[in-house]
Amino acid sequence: MKVCGVELKGNDAIICVMSKSMGLYDIPHVRVPRITIEDAGDAEQMRKFQFTFSKFLEDYKIEKVVIKGRAMKGKFAGGPIGFKLEAAIQLIADVDVEILSANMIKTTIAKSPVPIDFRDTGLKKFQETAFQAVFSYLESQSRA
Repeated sequence: MKVCGVELKGNDAIICVMSKSMGLYDIPHVRVPRITIEDAGDAEQMRKFQFTFSKFLEDYKIEKVVIKGRAMKGKFAGGPIGFKLEAAIQLIADVDVEILSANMIKTTIAKSPVPIDFRDTGLKKFQETAFQAVFSYLESQSRA
């Protein structure tokens, strides 16, 4: 199963695609490490963002999207644009989307540490949180 991990940060949906088969992880090279929106207040740009994300999922045959959740309030609360992008992703037809809490990600990685150094994955440093989200999801599924 191909899973897309997403971290929403500012106007960006930072992406990491990963699959796990017979205990082996695969991180395919993807053409874009993030999908950006210029003005989240513009309905046309929101539709374009949603279409672009949907097309990305279709092109790479991604079956599931996991988004690292953000706090609704408090010091580490997510911004309003992030929540709009999250909704746009969740409303894409025929895509299974799940929000993972930061605590779940942290707990799963503590129980099942990443077997390689992140620098050896070939991903950019800014993709690390999306990587952790998708890794923890796949690990939690293999233990379920």
